[in-house]
Amino acid sequence: MKLRPVVVCLLLVVLLFDAARVEGRGTPSVKAKESSKNQQWTSMFVFGDDFADNGNLPKLPGGEPQSDLSRQWSYPYGSYINSRGSAAAVPTGRFSNYRIQSDFIARILGLNAAPPAYMRTLDQSVDPTGMTFASDGAGVFQKKVPTLAAQVKSFTRLINSGIISKDQLRHSVALVAISGNDYMSGADVKNSFLSSFDDIDTYIGNVTAEIVKNVVQLQKLGVRKVLVNNMHPIGCTPMRTSTNNYTTCDLLANYAASVHNKNLKQLMGKKNNANNAYMLDLYTAFTDIINHAPGEGSDQSNKFNNNLAPCCEGFYDTGFCGQQDDTGEPLYELCENPDQLFYWDEVHPTHAGWKAVMKALEQPLKEFLDRAYVP
Repeated sequence: MKLRPVVVCLLLVVLLFDAARVEGRGTPSVKAKESSKNQQWTSMFVFGDDFADNGNLPKLPGGEPQSDLSRQWSYPYGSYINSRGSAAAVPTGRFSNYRIQSDFIARILGLNAAPPAYMRTLDQSVDPTGMTFASDGAGVFQKKVPTLAAQVKSFTRLINSGIISKDQLRHSVALVAISGNDYMSGADVKNSFLSSFDDIDTYIGNVTAEIVKNVVQLQKLGVRKVLVNNMHPIGCTPMRTSTNNYTTCDLLANYAASVHNKNLKQLMGKKNNANNAYMLDLYTAFTDIINHAPGEGSDQSNKFNNNLAPCCEGFYDTGFCGQQDDTGEPLYELCENPDQLFYWDEVHPTHAGWKAVMKALEQPLKEFLDRAYVP
C-alpha cells in the first residue's frame, strides 16, 4: 500500500527525530515476593530500549556526566529518594528520577524491582528474578547498541548453556519495549530493507514485523507470557512540544505512532495466541493523562501540571539534564516537585508518570497474566 504524500511527510518528520535516550543502572539482586495470584510468575526477562534499560550502558570514566550517554548515572537521575530525606541521590542507570516501566511491571508480578542488567551480572549466572537485556537507544534495526534480535540471541545463549533453566522459563514473563529508535535520525535504514524513503509504509511494516518475529522467538524458547509495548504518543514528548512552548502535541508525529500501532496489532493478532502474548497500550494510557480532550482524561490526569513540559531541562538547545560545566556547576534546570510533572526529561516519564501509566494498565495486565497458558 502506498502512502499519500501527507503521510509520507509526517513519517519523514518522525525519521528526523533527534535520538531519544533512556538510561539506567544495574538493579541489585532481589528476592521474589508472593505474586498476585497463584505465585506462578516468579521470573521476568526484559528486552528493548531505554524505557526498560536499568544499567546495560556503562558509566563513563569520571564522576560527572560527560555526555548524554552517561547522564543516567549522575544527579539528578535517581533523585526521587533524595527529595524525600535520604542523605544522597541514588542514580541507578535508569532514565528517570526513580522507577521505570519495567520496575512497575515487576512489582505487579510480586518482585521488588526489574531484574538485574545483563551487562552488570556475573558471567555464567542469572538472578532468580530474571534478567534485563534492554539497552538505551536500541531498536530492531538500530545497531549502535544491541538490537532486539541481538538481545534475544544473548538470551538464547544463556538458555542453551543451561544458565537459564527450563523451569525458570516456565514461570517467566517477558517485556518487549521498543519505543521508536528505529524512527529516529540515527536509524540504520540502509540495513532495514529500505532503499529509499518513498515507501515509508514498507519500512514501518518491517519494523513491526521484526518486533513480532522476536516475540515469537521468545515463545519458542519457552517464555510463557510476553508483553509488548505499542508506541506511545511520541508527538507529546517535550522533545516535540518544546517548539510550541510545551503547549501542544505534534499531531503528525502522533499519527505516525498510530500507524505503527495498527500494524503491530494486526501482526500480533496473526502470530500469537491472546492467552500468551499481550500488547500494552501505552498510547492510550499516555494520552489519557497528558493529551486528553477538555473534561475528559483519566483520574490520573489531574495529578500533573503542564503535562507536556519536562521536569529537568538543559539550559541550551544541545544541552541535557544532568549536564555540568568544568567546575561542576549544573547546566540544567530542575523543577521543584517532580511528582507534579509527567515527563522527567525530553523523552522519559518521571517516577510519578510511570506510576500513573502502569496504574491505568494494571488491571487488564493482571487479567492477561491470570489466563491459562496455551501450548
